[in-house]
Amino acid sequence: MLDRFEIRFSGTGGQGIVLAGIILAEAAGIYEGKHVVQIVSYGPAARGGTSRADVVISENEIDYPKAMGLDLLLAMNQMACDESAPELKPTGILVVDSLLVTQTSNPRVVQIPFTRIAREKCGREQMANIVALGTLSQLIPAMPAGAGIVGRESMEAAVMARIPPGTEKMNKLAFEEGVKAAQEIQKTLVFEEPSEDHDQI
Repeated sequence: MLDRFEIRFSGTGGQGIVLAGIILAEAAGIYEGKHVVQIVSYGPAARGGTSRADVVISENEIDYPKAMGLDLLLAMNQMACDESAPELKPTGILVVDSLLVTQTSNPRVVQIPFTRIAREKCGREQMANIVALGTLSQLIPAMPAGAGIVGRESMEAAVMARIPPGTEKMNKLAFEEGVKAAQEIQKTLVFEEPSEDHDQI
């Protein structure tokens, strides 16, 4: 992996954005032994306002905690996408909830309907953040800069350690549905690098 790998979760209060950031940070820090810094920010309202969680991961000590250029952005609604997409690196990946993000000019975009999957497969739209974590557990290791950062087993272990007792079955299902969605899209996903080299994830 590179010296820094920067991920942002962005969406609306109530979508579990901050929890998703915490789970990723714990997966990389506790289960993979990486150096991790997490910063969260909220809009004016706890629910309905904007919510954001940045996670910086490195093999080395992190001397600057704020994101300087995102390697991956998870945008769970259109406002989140519009606000944060310009901060992606040229080689960065934009992952969006295709049910709630309908417009993007970024050619390096992965579109998966996290909210719809959560509703149809788990019966609760609030599980969309766990579906998304399942997807990221597949996408991140497949990125050139993401190799060795966090694997599926570590991400799933971090999810199961954070969820309320009694919800294990539902959360495991949501995570697995996210993994399946990623595996399906990876079959045809090819990005053109800025250098005109090609990288398939």
